[in-house]
Amino acid sequence: MSDQSPPPGWTPRDPDTPEEPGQNGPTGRSGQEGKAGKTGRTPKARRPRTGWRRFVPGWRLVLGCLLLFALLLGGALVAGYLLVDIPPANSAAIAQSNVYLYSDGSQLARDGEVNRVNVPLSQIPRTVQEAVLAAEDRDFHSERAVDPKAMLRAAWNTLMGKGKQSGSTITQQYVKNYYLGQEQTVSRKVKEFFIAIKLGREESKNHILEGYLNTSYFGRNAYGIQAAAQAYYGKDVGKLTTAEGAYLATLLNSPSAFDVVAHPQSRARAVARWNYVLDGMVKKGWMSQAERAATRFPEPGKIRPAAGLSGQRGYLVEAVKDYILDHKILDDATLAEGGYRITTTIDKRRQNAFVDAVDEEMVSELEPGTRKADRLVRAGGASIDPATGKVVAMYGGIDYTKQYVNNATRHDYQVASTFKPFVFTSAVENGSRTRDGRRITPNTIYNGDNRRPVVGSSVPFAPENEGQLSYGDITVNTATDLSVNAVYAQMAVDVGTDKVKKTAISLGIPENTPNFVSGPAMALGTMQASVLDMTQAYATLADHGRYTPYTLVEKITKEGDTVKLPDRTPLQVVSREAADTTTSMLVSVVDNGTGTAALAAGHPAAGKTGTAEQDRAAWFAGYTPDLVTVVSMMGQDPDTGTLQPLYGALGENRIGGGGYPARIWAAYTKTALEASEPEDFDLELEPGAAQSPPPPPPADTPEQSPDDEQSPGPPARPSRPTGGQNNGGQSQGGQNQGQSQGQNQGGQNNGGATTQGTDAGASRGTDQGSTQGADQGTAQGADQGSAQGADAGADAGTTAGPQGLTQGGTTAGRRPLPEFVE
Repeated sequence: MSDQSPPPGWTPRDPDTPEEPGQNGPTGRSGQEGKAGKTGRTPKARRPRTGWRRFVPGWRLVLGCLLLFALLLGGALVAGYLLVDIPPANSAAIAQSNVYLYSDGSQLARDGEVNRVNVPLSQIPRTVQEAVLAAEDRDFHSERAVDPKAMLRAAWNTLMGKGKQSGSTITQQYVKNYYLGQEQTVSRKVKEFFIAIKLGREESKNHILEGYLNTSYFGRNAYGIQAAAQAYYGKDVGKLTTAEGAYLATLLNSPSAFDVVAHPQSRARAVARWNYVLDGMVKKGWMSQAERAATRFPEPGKIRPAAGLSGQRGYLVEAVKDYILDHKILDDATLAEGGYRITTTIDKRRQNAFVDAVDEEMVSELEPGTRKADRLVRAGGASIDPATGKVVAMYGGIDYTKQYVNNATRHDYQVASTFKPFVFTSAVENGSRTRDGRRITPNTIYNGDNRRPVVGSSVPFAPENEGQLSYGDITVNTATDLSVNAVYAQMAVDVGTDKVKKTAISLGIPENTPNFVSGPAMALGTMQASVLDMTQAYATLADHGRYTPYTLVEKITKEGDTVKLPDRTPLQVVSREAADTTTSMLVSVVDNGTGTAALAAGHPAAGKTGTAEQDRAAWFAGYTPDLVTVVSMMGQDPDTGTLQPLYGALGENRIGGGGYPARIWAAYTKTALEASEPEDFDLELEPGAAQSPPPPPPADTPEQSPDDEQSPGPPARPSRPTGGQNNGGQSQGGQNQGQSQGQNQGGQNNGGATTQGTDAGASRGTDQGSTQGADQGTAQGADQGSAQGADAGADAGTTAGPQGLTQGGTTAGRRPLPEFVE
């Protein structure tokens, strides 16, 4: 049998060479050659992916994944639509009560009685409907029940830190209000999505809008537009004007915050939102430009609180609500849904003690029927345990049902000289020095003359001292005792006003406090912090510079579940030396200065008095090692709400922080701490702060080197003016001898350190101001109340003493009368 030749195109092969798998097909030909034979050309071999290309999926894989995702998403939507039914109205449509408890578990108050009257859409003016749409959902009538683009945009903005955003349509909001609840969970949002789609297919737009307007929460415990119309304007919804409807629409965004009566500090934001609503109506063609220009902000009426919130209960409940909302523990609508048990930090015994102290020391002395100024008097107070940051007591006003604005949390009164300790704390914290290079300590000398221009400020400022008094050269410690404006305005510039502001914020003053402007005037307390804010800042000083955020809430539960509260980890915000050195000077204010009324508490105390511009408010901020309390008296017209001076109130020419506020503080603190023994402050002072000041150098001694860490010796403590009708008049203690003997022997030259100006009984220039030597107890001594000495003699009618004080700068080395100190 003869060999057959291989067919054409067959590649001969050595029979001894094994065939490589995959190279030849069944016919023995190369696969590539086979392809080449079919196409007429040799195909290119596919190069394998290298480098980063290996990790990039091919387009086939990407397309496949997208198709699979679309199928799954479509299936999920179909399943969700079929499985989720429109439920009956939820229990929140009939809101429950919230229960507020004292720290011991006893009931403080209960709120949340339902205030709702449903009305048909036909009774709601069209302009009011349009105002709501302009505020919440301008495309409501043309859009679908859900807006996926808006939801994605809101989610993106939230993730990017632009604040919590809402992409919900009015239909979704109605579903949340009426069918579901306010909890922020994924399952609730999923249900809301599908129910809204079904509702949009089954119900008309008018039905949905009517339901939304009747279920939304507007604040003041008002559910629905009819209840809101009554709560804010005392009228039925059908009588609302466009402007009033726009304000109610504004409240939907933040019911509590935008109530300009309860929260006057939020007025600017509320009016801005109101303008946004009206501008939206113009943009949609629902209002003409002429109508818009003629529209004025409609002032809402006074709050009419429930009878169950009378006395202090309403103030406490509102303060707790504000805390919960401000710290985003719950939102407005969720809290209004009710059913929460809220345990507060309020100590029932101390709360009652605070009320009793105000009643006994101030309210019982008011005679509004005979003294017109007594109608203006308000009081606010707050008390914090500095170790825990818990607010243990709060006084908001005489009665929540009569004076509905909480005087402990409002932000419209200047804090006055209670701000000065923050300036000194900042000086120590920053190692600040005077203009000539001397380190600032309690013993540092400043010039305390009235209207002394501040040096180094870009803003010209020459502050007046209380009573227009000049003090000459005095120490920081004495300037604190006597609250000398000239010294602290200069100190604020020496430290740096931005640094002072930063320190105050670190201590606990909110950065957004009204009128919190960096400048020399800030040292005089021009900002408008609340009593509670000031209590927080002083609590940081009391706790040696450690800031613990205050809280009014101990625990929140609902149906057995506990609501998470914000973290309050303490933080050392200023050094212990800075805080403690400030405390040491504030102890001196109580022992020797304007706050001596606080000694009645029977406990070692530190404190600072303050009197606001035009005497509209008087403050005392004080603390013991374990309790911090701030008390403020305020003047406000009960009819117009305008801030008013307290001149003549309680039968006194002027109301100062060292008077009624300090006495209230002492009475409360004495009772609040009656179960504990008096405790001294444990202080660690900055170098040089605790040293006894040496005698001043002679007049011709050169000024101390700026590098010297110790301040030069100060002059003696300013003494009270010599006075009295007989021995303290013009011939001995006033104009004739006051200049030569008070200034030379007890004032600027020798600082009261000579034998003629010492506490041993010198005839002139003593701390007690007696012309005969107060400490020896003579008949003319100040402490005995003689007509020839001290404040009693001055108040008895002498004119020569004050005249001698104000002429030729002769107040150096003298102490002002009580009516001229804060």
